Amino acid sequence: MKLARFRSGDGPIRLGRVDGDTVTDLSAVPGVDTSLRAILPRLGELRAAIEGAAGPVHRIADVRLEAPIDDPQKFLGIGMNYREHAVEAAAAGIPTPTSQMWFNKQVSCINGPFDDIEKPLVSDALDYEIELGVVIGRRCRHVAVEDARSVIAGYLVVNDVSVRDWLQKRSPTFTLGKSFDTHGPIGPWLTTDDEIDDPLALDMRLTVNGDERQRFGTDDMIYDIYEQIAYLTQVMTLMPGDILATGTPAGIGAPTGRFLVDGDVVRAEIEGLGAIENRVVLAGR
Repeated sequence: MKLARFRSGDGPIRLGRVDGDTVTDLSAVPGVDTSLRAILPRLGELRAAIEGAAGPVHRIADVRLEAPIDDPQKFLGIGMNYREHAVEAAAAGIPTPTSQMWFNKQVSCINGPFDDIEKPLVSDALDYEIELGVVIGRRCRHVAVEDARSVIAGYLVVNDVSVRDWLQKRSPTFTLGKSFDTHGPIGPWLTTDDEIDDPLALDMRLTVNGDERQRFGTDDMIYDIYEQIAYLTQVMTLMPGDILATGTPAGIGAPTGRFLVDGDVVRAEIEGLGAIENRVVLAGR
């Protein structure tokens, strides 16, 4: 299934089932409200009702898609997790970590799949990072690598927008440079795990104003998504709706200084998951 949060006109936010170029309103399904996170632990029992729902149908082109998960407890990202990205970073003098390197993106940065990204007034080093987003489906701790797929609800596209000078220079941790408001666009919907044969064999592509900047497969990860879940759950309990941004491939703006500017349009797409597209605007506009 593909599940979205959407708004039609000035109406309230609804949950919907995406089928091709339409979205079906799920408001009449018992137990379904406006929080996708809230229903993730019960997706199994709700699946038949969701798949059979025949509520109002809208063309996706006529609705506003919202962030599929707007209220996660955690939004975590892993740094330097693609081999070619590690090579380009090393050329810029950034060493490759010897273990998984995780950071927080504060959940207030979450943004809709087609909403504007703000260019901060305090930086000219605004960067893009296409990433496969993994959404946790049930509360879990001490998950073995071989069991990790069982705790995944589904996947979405993430642009891990980064403010490079605040990331590498202005703060001793990654948190501030990764957490500016609007710098976590996700979407366009949640694609449930059963729809993806192999999440480690997906093509990823990011363009800026139509110019291709990143194109790699998720098979270039250093630590795959199952190893990531096993590593994290040694430390913390992952909860339904938690989002893991699983690393970006080579081609970011930092090595060349090709940072985002006012008016740029960034499109990130992943095979089988759809695409998100965000315009850069000056903060405070």
